[in-house]
Amino acid sequence: MNVFAHFETVVKHAIESLMADGALPAGLDLARVVVEPPRDPAHGDVSTNAAMVLAKPAGLKPRDLAETVAARLGEDGDVASAEVAGPGFINLRLAPGVWPSVVRTVLEEGARYGAADVGGGLPVNVEYVSTNPTGPLHIGHCRGAVFGDALASLLETAGYKVTREYYVNDAGVQVDVLARSVYLRYREALGEEIGEIPAGLYPGDYLKPVGRKLAESHGDTLLGKPEADWLPVVRDVAIEETMAMIREDLAALNIHHDVFFSERSLHEGDGESAIARTVEELRARGLVYQGRLPPPKGQLPEDWEGREQTLFKATEFGDDIDRPLMKSDGSYTYFAADVAYFRSKFERGFRRMIYVLGADHAGYVMRLEAVARAVAGDEAKLVVRLCQLVKLFRAGEPVRMSKRAGDFVTLREVIDEVGPDVVRFIMLTRKNDAPLDFDFRKVLEQSRENPVFYVQYAHARICSVFRNAEAELGADAVGEAALTAADLDLLQDPAELTVVKRLAEYPRMIQGAALNEEPHRIAFYLYDLASDFHALWNKGKESPQLRFILADERGKTAARLAMLQSIRYVLSNGLAIIGVTPIEEM
Repeated sequence: MNVFAHFETVVKHAIESLMADGALPAGLDLARVVVEPPRDPAHGDVSTNAAMVLAKPAGLKPRDLAETVAARLGEDGDVASAEVAGPGFINLRLAPGVWPSVVRTVLEEGARYGAADVGGGLPVNVEYVSTNPTGPLHIGHCRGAVFGDALASLLETAGYKVTREYYVNDAGVQVDVLARSVYLRYREALGEEIGEIPAGLYPGDYLKPVGRKLAESHGDTLLGKPEADWLPVVRDVAIEETMAMIREDLAALNIHHDVFFSERSLHEGDGESAIARTVEELRARGLVYQGRLPPPKGQLPEDWEGREQTLFKATEFGDDIDRPLMKSDGSYTYFAADVAYFRSKFERGFRRMIYVLGADHAGYVMRLEAVARAVAGDEAKLVVRLCQLVKLFRAGEPVRMSKRAGDFVTLREVIDEVGPDVVRFIMLTRKNDAPLDFDFRKVLEQSRENPVFYVQYAHARICSVFRNAEAELGADAVGEAALTAADLDLLQDPAELTVVKRLAEYPRMIQGAALNEEPHRIAFYLYDLASDFHALWNKGKESPQLRFILADERGKTAARLAMLQSIRYVLSNGLAIIGVTPIEEM
């Protein structure tokens, strides 16, 4: 049973019956009526805002309406009591028989428990990471990678058809700089003393293997050639090798994209490029003009020139300034590629596009939203999710330098030290737009203060109970048949009911997290569920009659094992969405 969905239906049926009886005006719109957990669990099991949102259209005072609805709800066999609180909220205490049905539902649905269909199969494109292919991923990329991947899994669980996409920025100045940097390492691989890396090139040692590979495949044939001849060759190899490096780093974090979309493909093609077609389409709609942009706000650069450019009327779609599509020399801007890229997504059938960007891209939000409105109108929606910075510490001291990259800490170094599970979970212990501190020592602590350990430990403890139960009582005692047949009415201790009520919240939490695109809610929920379980474990240590395995009371043992199995399912399901392993032994 999805408790909150079920009792939302119960509340709405009660109101409909009151309308049918003439106790309430007919035709009340029930769309805004919701059922949710009360802010204070002491007030009841579920709460509804029905009277608050219906009082005005019903022409009644909220408390008067609440009293009427509460009286009708009290007639339902699953409602132990219905009480009016505050200005008109209705708090329900549920009959004891409701809670066993929650455990039964979890056991029946297993890995499917919590899955929803709020997405209705809507195609969603989640683009994340998309860093320039100029070197290894660093800790700054990590948060967006984990957030984007967890969000994609969450949306799939909620019924969306998700495509995970990486936009490869393989066009423009930065890849030419990469090629020149690799060419220097190529010369080094051939035995030349290159000295200090010139300013403006990428100095990291990670490019040495790329230079060696180039030397192995081309020998010295690129030496002495003009840059115009060797640059395209080196650039292609450099992009291929750095993207292979990035894919390996992501795979170490268990992240795999469905699509790697090349920016260069927007500039190329038989005949007219995708960017050119997009610009001409906008021009045909009267959205492109020749003009001059105002100077930047603040201090005017010494080299500022108000040159005429080809501009997109972005302000007509909510942006704060019109955006250049072509420079005065006739070349396309990076923004022009952004427009063509969104158009590609729209033409591929996506009606919701989520861009996961770093906090330094906050200035892109308005322009990207303007692009979506111009290209797709009301047919598609673009959403930008910004990920704030991650600060690295070691026992409270800042960590800044990398052995491999020189001036930043690589993602792979972090994974190698603490493991992918720790990285993924910790990255979701804050909302994506809030800063996050990552302390190497704290994230490896085996304590309640370390959330990933605390949650994984709960799962491992449950697995240990099942191993012990099998050893003491035999395999049949822990089999599916025994758990399914258990008398769940025997789960009566308040600590047991606290855990069961937490299990009941899981489907609602998943739906809310998906609709709000907030995968961190899963990490928070799992920590709370683990806390409830550990409290129950500790209570059993203090009171022998509350232990999970009671050799002389097979009925209670079966019921408690069924409850533990349902907890294990939910822990495993939630961890799977955020990409963390449910450990079986610690």
